[in-house]
Amino acid sequence: MIAVTPLKRVARIQYGLGQPPPLSESGIPIIRATNISRGQITEKDLLRAKPENLPLNRAPLLTEGEILVVRSGAHTGDSARVPREWAGSAPGYDLRVTPLTIDSRYAAWSLLSSAAVEQMKLASSRAAQSHLNAEELGAVEINLPPLAEQHRIADFLDAETARMDALLAHRTRQTALLEQSDDSVVTEMLDRASGQPARLKHLATKITSGPRGWGDLVADSGSLFLRITNIPRRGIQLDLRDSLYVDAEPGPERERSRTHVGDILVSITADIGSVALVDERGADGNVSQHVALVRPNPTTCSPKWLAYALKSARSKQTLRMNSYGGTKVGLGLGDIANLDLDVPSLPAQEVIAARIEDALERREMLRRAMSEQIDLLKERRQALITAAVTGQFDVSTASGRNVTEGVSA
Repeated sequence: MIAVTPLKRVARIQYGLGQPPPLSESGIPIIRATNISRGQITEKDLLRAKPENLPLNRAPLLTEGEILVVRSGAHTGDSARVPREWAGSAPGYDLRVTPLTIDSRYAAWSLLSSAAVEQMKLASSRAAQSHLNAEELGAVEINLPPLAEQHRIADFLDAETARMDALLAHRTRQTALLEQSDDSVVTEMLDRASGQPARLKHLATKITSGPRGWGDLVADSGSLFLRITNIPRRGIQLDLRDSLYVDAEPGPERERSRTHVGDILVSITADIGSVALVDERGADGNVSQHVALVRPNPTTCSPKWLAYALKSARSKQTLRMNSYGGTKVGLGLGDIANLDLDVPSLPAQEVIAARIEDALERREMLRRAMSEQIDLLKERRQALITAAVTGQFDVSTASGRNVTEGVSA
């Protein structure tokens, strides 16, 4: 029977920095909740302070093997062991665990287990906001096998999770590369067809942007208010997950910025070059002043082809270059109107748009499959940690290789 003990019996639990010290561009790193992610310490938004500005008598610098536990916010209970390269950092504003009569690696893995995380979440949820104090963390119960067994479990998890983390990193890089190359696929397919040079203004019946000040007219109902938030960075389908509405009086401004099916929306003040094609969901809405509305001439231009042409790497580069210079911020409607494009025949445009759509859909299916594998690996990694530290199997005869079955590099 494996003994169970509160964490405070085998480790010292203290608080980190009480107040943010004066910061500097160089100096001692301060490890905050932002830098703690599932057992790892990262450099994300890392802050630094000079030694003389830190209360080292009350919150000494971290030593290798100590454990930091996030005490508040969305990631309450997340934790990470301090490796050699982060020793000498300041402990930030979270909880600090100093293992005493327990293997520090085993303690760190135990705190990452679902069993411990659930205890921390339960304790922190008793307050109006998620908040974990030292007493509550100290009361978290963990299994305490003999020290030699703790070493074996830690060695096992070190090796198996390192292999899984390498596979996770590989899959994550593949997904990122796939996303980065979408525009290149669009450009390559557009370049396969020869066409006549034309400026965008000769392919459209309207190029305009939204009225100024309509952000003040946001209401619970009314006309759909299409903003940069609704223009995706990937693909051309409107993103209406964060929809707003405006209660605007009928009139010239309402009509001028009203959307029709087949209109193209272009971001002109942020995420320059992002494009969306208006479908039935976005029709009869209005665009904000930060969005250009382009209405293709149906006799010369396929809306879907034009949306992809504007999203191509070449067009995005031109638009982004035009958005800089002097006191200028973002794009003017003239920058969009004068964009040069190679325009094939209308039937060829329809064929090209269909091929691009098919290629991007196949890539999206591959991206979803990769995302599912990443989620599955994370779940199995968590299950392996929990099973190992709660004694569900004997690590001396086990292998974690079965947890990556169905997930290949």
